[in-house]
Amino acid sequence: MRVISGSAKGRTLKGPPSHATRPMADKIKGALFNSLASLGVEPDVVLDLYAGTGSIGIEALSRGATRADFVERTRDACQVIRDNLASTGFAGMGTVHQVPVKTFIGGARTAYDFVIMDPPYADPDIISTLDAVGAAPLVDYGSIVVIGHSPRVELPDRLGRLDRLRLRCHGDSCFSIYDVADATLDNGSDPEPSSEEAGQTHDARDLSRQL
Repeated sequence: MRVISGSAKGRTLKGPPSHATRPMADKIKGALFNSLASLGVEPDVVLDLYAGTGSIGIEALSRGATRADFVERTRDACQVIRDNLASTGFAGMGTVHQVPVKTFIGGARTAYDFVIMDPPYADPDIISTLDAVGAAPLVDYGSIVVIGHSPRVELPDRLGRLDRLRLRCHGDSCFSIYDVADATLDNGSDPEPSSEEAGQTHDARDLSRQL
């Protein structure tokens, strides 16, 4: 596991402290950041939920993000993240929070422009947690929310304020990219999508049918 691009390109990252943590593979991580780039997304203030080794948040810092918060509930995992931040030179740009994800979401008061969450594939609360992120003050209009998931998990194209822009699957790993819609439009009726937005939605739906 390594940093793929940016100022820390090629730096090796410490692996997870136990088999209970499943970090996003480099191939999937690369595909994710390529998809973000194709959408014109350049993460700046980052929240890495279920951070694992901190690999995704650190990748964002390497590519130009100015700050990242990492959330993990175990002491060992948090220490791995701190070690990886130190070895890549980003210790002063990242803060590690040892707390359950739902507790962090419930207490959030700061908005991020980019939120990544990569929960365990067997987590039965994956959709409700995604919904909670979209409803929390930790995102604002225009924020991007990414969630890693199994191809056997069907996520909605629209969930509260979240609109899915992309769905990509590689083998047994998928990620969905959502943006946060203007709250003033979330009045029970969907606004007419632009041609570009409609194409993006169809892109996600067509991929869903292929799985």
